[in-house]
Amino acid sequence: MPRPPRADEANGLYHALNRGNLRSTIFHNEGDYAAFEQILSEGLRRYSIKLFAYQLMPNHYHLVLRPEMDGEMSRFMKWVGGTHTMRYHAHYHTAGQGHVYQQRYKSFPIQAAL
Repeated sequence: MPRPPRADEANGLYHALNRGNLRSTIFHNEGDYAAFEQILSEGLRRYSIKLFAYQLMPNHYHLVLRPEMDGEMSRFMKWVGGTHTMRYHAHYHTAGQGHVYQQRYKSFPIQAAL
């Protein structure tokens, strides 16, 4: 059964997150956090996304973002996840040893306060 389409509309506000495989640590030291922040910065230059807030935890991250075009959040998150995975494996020499992330990212629309 196919997955339902992900909400990813221009100018919507979304909470996006992803977690390390088996809840494993994906940020081992300050350099890992800085490297991920650099990936976010590169992604924001490549894609039409506004990032309002982020939180990096040892085994997962949270982003609050607004795509400026339909489908742009998916493209941004695919690039961020893929780039982080490649750089993680290159840095820790873990290519071929399993997934970095537990699954594809999750996202939820943020509703305006009433």
